[in-house]
Amino acid sequence: MTALVIDSYRCSGCATCCEMCPEVFVLNPFTGKAALIEPDPEITAAIRQAAAYCPEKCILLQKDNP
Repeated sequence: MTALVIDSYRCSGCATCCEMCPEVFVLNPFTGKAALIEPDPEITAAIRQAAAYCPEKCILLQKDNP
């Protein structure tokens, strides 16, 4: 299984992910950084594309070890 993680330290709040996947990502109103709407979304091609286009490379797809 693959987990979606946002490295909030690296996030600049550019909102590219929010524009590409508004059903998955939102800007946190307190920090101005990307956050997940759902804690464990299904990883789709659109999420992978948003991760690839993130200028700060703060969207991480991490595989769980069995």
